[in-house]
Amino acid sequence: QVQLVESGGGLVQAGGSLRLSCAASGRTFSAYVMAWFRQALGKEREFVAAISESGFSTYYADSVKGRFTISRDNAKNTVYLQLNSLKLEDTAVYYCAADLRPRRHGNPAEYSHWGQGTQVTVSS
Repeated sequence: QVQLVESGGGLVQAGGSLRLSCAASGRTFSAYVMAWFRQALGKEREFVAAISESGFSTYYADSVKGRFTISRDNAKNTVYLQLNSLKLEDTAVYYCAADLRPRRHGNPAEYSHWGQGTQVTVSS
C-alpha cells in the first residue's frame, strides 16, 4: 500500500514555472510506476506524464511535451513534475498516481493509488 501527498501548486502567470512534488509513504516506492494526471473544471481527468520504476523511461502527453518534465528520487520516495512555459490551459488540479504495472500509462483506470491533488492556476 502507498499513500501519496502532492504539494507545490499555486497561482502563476502564463509563461511561468512551477514544480510539483508527490511524496509517497511506504518502503516499496521504487516498485511503482508513477504518473501525473490533471483535471480541469468540467473536464475529464487527463494524462500528463509517467515515469518508470527506475526513472529510466518517461512518457508525456503531447500537450505538455517539451514543457513539462517528470522525475523521481527513489531515495526520497518522491516524484516531481517541473512545469515550464505554462499556458492558461494548464490550469487544473494535478494528481499524483501510482501502480505496480499499469498496462497503459495514460489510462487513469490503471492506477490504484491517488493523491488528493494540488491546484495549479495559470493567469494571463
